[in-house]
Amino acid sequence: MKRIASRANPTFKALKALSDDAREQRRMGMTLLEGAHLVATYYEKVGLPVQLVISEHGAAQVEIQALCDSLAAVETILMGDSLYRELSGLATPTGIAAIINIPVPSSESVSGSCVLLDSLQDAGNVGSILRTAAAAGIADVFLGPGSAGVWTPRVLRAAQGAHFDLRLHEQADLLAVMTGFSGTTVAAMAHGVEIIYRQDLTGKLAWLFGSEGCGISPALEAAAGKRVTIPLAPGCESLNVAVAAAICLFEEVRQKHTLWGLPSS
Repeated sequence: MKRIASRANPTFKALKALSDDAREQRRMGMTLLEGAHLVATYYEKVGLPVQLVISEHGAAQVEIQALCDSLAAVETILMGDSLYRELSGLATPTGIAAIINIPVPSSESVSGSCVLLDSLQDAGNVGSILRTAAAAGIADVFLGPGSAGVWTPRVLRAAQGAHFDLRLHEQADLLAVMTGFSGTTVAAMAHGVEIIYRQDLTGKLAWLFGSEGCGISPALEAAAGKRVTIPLAPGCESLNVAVAAAICLFEEVRQKHTLWGLPSS
């Protein structure tokens, strides 16, 4: 087991850059997963990580010891607790992280419904939408320029492993995706359009959700085949975008009766 004791260590500097910078992640094609749950989920659904990083406190935890034993073939780095805390950025670090190769989405065409995110900057919202999309049976998510880096620590934590059930397309040309989509594109709007519950959502859909502050760009809104809204109580202005996405995606699930073996009544 390799030990790192100084923040001046080149390996620590490289790990810190990988943890903090979405551009560095894209350049390297790698990212840092933190937490026993995320590391175990990656191992279960994708395979062995490139490298493990554990703190002295983490090395003494039964759960982390068992996870490290199952990943005995992976090179492991041990850090002191204070140094690991700098890498983690969390007030109470979990004590284990993994360096992984970012999965490259296949180039195959979209076979079912998908989600398009237009300049969503809040990492918590992006991660929550990924988690909802995976739960709703969505396979592809396209993130336009200006969206939060999908492989950054905050998005990874918010999505709770959903990344590994999805094909994630960053820096996507959303207008080109919409133009080439063989189903119906549906823009989720705050006001003045058709109520979602009165629409036929049983076909192949590309759901478009806009940024928290500005909504959907005019060019993308104009290209959408449908514009739907969720009715709200008088005086309420809008819903959080992650909540709105959950309502929209599961209204599609409800209409299609895709309840994965559960009774329909």
